[in-house]
Amino acid sequence: MIHYILQGHELQNDVQTMIQVFYPNLHYMPTLEVSSSGLTVISSMEKGIVSAMLYRDGKKVNCWSREIQMESGEKEQKRLVKHTIYELLKEETGLRPQWGLLTGVRPAKIISGLLTDGKSQQDCLDYLTKEYLVMEHKAKLALSVAMAEQKILGENKPRDISLYIGIPFCPTRCLYCSFTAYPLAQYKDRVDEYLDAMFQELDFLAQHSKGFDMKNIYIGGGTPTSLTEEQLERLLIKVETLFDTHNIEYTVEAGRPDTITKEKLRLMKEYGVNRISINPQTMNEETLKRIGRKHSVEDIRRVFYEARELGHENINMDLILGLPGEEPQDVKNTMEELLKLAPDNITVHTLAVKRASRLKEEFDQHTLATAQALEKMLSIAADYALRMGMVPYYMYRQKNMVGNFENVGYCRPGKEGVYNVQIMEEKQTVLAVGAGASTKTVDPRTDRIQRIFNVKSVEDYISRIDEMIERKKQGLPKGGLQ
Repeated sequence: MIHYILQGHELQNDVQTMIQVFYPNLHYMPTLEVSSSGLTVISSMEKGIVSAMLYRDGKKVNCWSREIQMESGEKEQKRLVKHTIYELLKEETGLRPQWGLLTGVRPAKIISGLLTDGKSQQDCLDYLTKEYLVMEHKAKLALSVAMAEQKILGENKPRDISLYIGIPFCPTRCLYCSFTAYPLAQYKDRVDEYLDAMFQELDFLAQHSKGFDMKNIYIGGGTPTSLTEEQLERLLIKVETLFDTHNIEYTVEAGRPDTITKEKLRLMKEYGVNRISINPQTMNEETLKRIGRKHSVEDIRRVFYEARELGHENINMDLILGLPGEEPQDVKNTMEELLKLAPDNITVHTLAVKRASRLKEEFDQHTLATAQALEKMLSIAADYALRMGMVPYYMYRQKNMVGNFENVGYCRPGKEGVYNVQIMEEKQTVLAVGAGASTKTVDPRTDRIQRIFNVKSVEDYISRIDEMIERKKQGLPKGGLQ
């Protein structure tokens, strides 16, 4: 438990997230008095001074402060509040977080904004390294990603939209997962009923989207390939009937190899899917068992080669670094296996301990990688991606990531996952259907974002589908209706 106190400001989120960088996966409690046991951080902004004070078992042990100009805006106030806590806890822990003061999910978005304002690439690097204390190699990664994203986002037109279709079923729940996903064994008798409801929502969005240009369709989950072959074909036929899937990026997150059959791969190819994900997370047998996967490394190889034989020319593979029990050598083994398979893009995730995951519930039972080990793992993955002719093209960060690192998408030239960039950079409206799906509308003139949420429960989604459609009728911009 880490206690913290605010004095002279109300920047609670900034204070807590900065503390979390140094002390991840603990409980953080705002309070009014210094605790007599454990650590308490006081963040103060008074009389032109921003300061951070550390108390251990009720006794003050350190302090760090900076002057602040009275006319400073909120952005600068936040930066200095985080900076004082950063310096305080860096001295206390001996840690040097590689992303410095940055705790947001989109580091590249900061650089994109600076480039848009006419700043040079060197200006961007200086801004991150000097103002936000980001280490140089991370700043260069953010710049590289921002340049790749700007190339993609530069193609956006005001009427462009994307579509997300959520299939919230999985064969089992993986150790680290916190997504809206339901065990197939429990819900298998309701899947067709779920599809029926979702098709009603798709019918409405097909009408709405006639005034727009559909650029990307992404079927995710859960695990979409947990559907039977017949159910998957029903879905693919519905999409083909309602939307023009030619000349767009059309992705199915095939995900777990134990749900993929040769017939499902054939169906996806037949109905125009031109990008799929086959997600091993690791290529080490013992880790697969540990995280609750019901497939082997050989299953991954088999499914990948079947996809290639059937003509799938854009295959992504997801990895998670820092899985319980893994060391840098395990990551090297995974990357050697991927080198042989030669996928078209790889998404390298750093393990995040999500509040709703089994890993969080069983946290004390697992050994997680240190920040130093994770940095080595990330370096190994980046080196192998380069050997495979890939470059980083998108990136995001999450709360409670082990080591406070990042997730990076790498690809061969021309194989970018455009939907990934659109959903992360929030420059395009993304319509979404299914339980737990969130529609995000973006006004291209003002960048104003509005969200329309669907209920998470499968049962509620089915029974309240008319309400989900009504939410969209009320919340979506009317410009797309005929």
